[in-house]
Parts: sequence; structure tokens; C-alpha cells
Amino acid sequence: MYDLKGDVLIEDEFLRDGLQNEKRLFSIEEKLGFLTDLEAAGCRRIQLGSFVHPKWVPSMADTDELFSRITPKAGVTYTALILNKAGLDRALDVGVKHLSISVSASETHSMKNTNRSVEDARARIAPVIEKALAEGVAVRAGIQSAFGCGFEGEINPAVVLDIARQWSDLGAHEINLADSSGLGNPRQIFDLCRVVRDVIRPEVQLSLHLHDTRGLGLANMVAGLQAGVRIFDAALGGLGGCPFLPKATGNIATEDAVFALTEMGMATGIDWRALKPAIARAEEMLGRRLPGRMGHINQPGDAGTEDLGACA
Repeated sequence: MYDLKGDVLIEDEFLRDGLQNEKRLFSIEEKLGFLTDLEAAGCRRIQLGSFVHPKWVPSMADTDELFSRITPKAGVTYTALILNKAGLDRALDVGVKHLSISVSASETHSMKNTNRSVEDARARIAPVIEKALAEGVAVRAGIQSAFGCGFEGEINPAVVLDIARQWSDLGAHEINLADSSGLGNPRQIFDLCRVVRDVIRPEVQLSLHLHDTRGLGLANMVAGLQAGVRIFDAALGGLGGCPFLPKATGNIATEDAVFALTEMGMATGIDWRALKPAIARAEEMLGRRLPGRMGHINQPGDAGTEDLGACA
């Protein structure tokens, strides 16, 4: 059951999903500082922001400038989220080579997020995916609310399968299933990942975007691993949440996911201990403790643990 091995890719989304729900707006310099921390810790894929209208998500208004300011590091993929053709045009203008393009499987969430029905959103995003691919962009095509909706509750898996099949047929390099409200459970994650795998092209990678609303985030990650998934989204400190979903809390924390994977013998290339100063700085800036665990825990052998007493 736990014969897990090999490499796992963690996409850190602190700079996008993490910050998009915050009232405090982070400056370009502050964002670049966190980017440097993520690179130094070994993150190989980092989502810098989203190309969406600043009226709806003010914290993402400077994504264009942020991409123009980065100095790409070898071995690191810099990505962003888009929801329409206007977003794609902006991304292409600043030379983005990897994009997440997604729609929701929930009618209510789709209307609140894009003001379009699921059918309309799919019809409008398909040519965007095709254009991105034609421009040489690596496309991760996503399905939001794949495991449940904060408004509607259960989502028919047939809808998810139909969207996944469409994205695969269009030529997407990766299919991302998002538990946007954090409603999924391990059995559901395992089952849906297995059936999605069966309807997409063999060479298409499958990834998971997991929120930890009900404390099942890491358990859901393990279920995804058992289903063969080797790409997961996470966010420094466990920050995150959607402005258009009620009570959706943060992503699984990058440091917690990396710790768990390392303990299970899997490789991520990320040093979770190296992220601790960045977590502390984010907490100071936001004025609260973030939900991630390993940023606040010393392991045996860490500096400062030598004089810890015993307990019964």
C-alpha cells in the first residue's frame, strides 16, 4: 500500500493562491524576496501570480511587472494562472512559458469566479488553450471544484471526466484536479484520480491542488500518491484561499508536504528547513501565525533542541 518511491514535484503557490485573499498588498520587492527564498530552498516550479482583472483580485495587479523583474534560475519553472484570452495575451507579452488554465466543474462556482456557466466557460477557454499551445507554452489545464463545491456540495464525477477528456484531446501537457473548497477525502481523491487517468492520454501528467479546509490535505496527498500522482500544489506556510468560495482555507503547506514526502522516502529537491525564515517573515508581515506546522517545529538534531526535557 505504501510502496512509494521516486521524485515528486511541488509547485509552490504562495505568491498567487497564498496572497490573493489577503487584504495586505505585498510590494514587488516583497514578492521578489519570497521568490528568492523559494528558489534557494530548492523549489522547482513556482506560481508567481495570475493574469486576472485587478478590480477583482487587486493583489495580482502587478503580475506582469513581477514576471518582467525576475532573473530566471536554471531548473526552475515560473508559471501563472489565467482564466481567459485577455490573461493569455498579457502572459505572452511578458514571455511566460508555463501556464495554468482552468474552469470550474461547479455551475455556482463558475458563475461567481468567471460570471459564466460551466458550458460557456469551457467553450471560451478551449481556444485559449489551443492558442497557448500554438505559441509554445506548456499548458496545465485545470478543473476547479473537482471534488466538491462550497456552494453546491457534491460534484458529478462525470462532469470532471468530460472536462479532463476535452483538455487532454486539445493537447494539454498536464491535467490539474483542484479541491478548491477542501471538501475531498482520501478515498474520493484516489478513486477520481484513477478514473481520470483512464480517460486522458498516457503521456499527460496528472496533478492535484489540495486545500486543507477540513484537515485532510496531507491525507489526500498520500491518496493521490497511491493513485500515481507525482505533482502537487502547495503554498509556503499553508497560506491561501479563494475570494469566491465560502470558508475555503489555505493550501497544504509546502514545508509540511515536503517533510511528509521526505519522511516517506520520496525526493522533492526542497529543503523544508530552509523555508522557516520566510515563513516567519510572512507571519510578521501578516500579523498572524500561518497554519503550516513544520515552520514552527524543531526536529531532533535541529539547533535549539539540545536541552529539551523528557515527558511521560
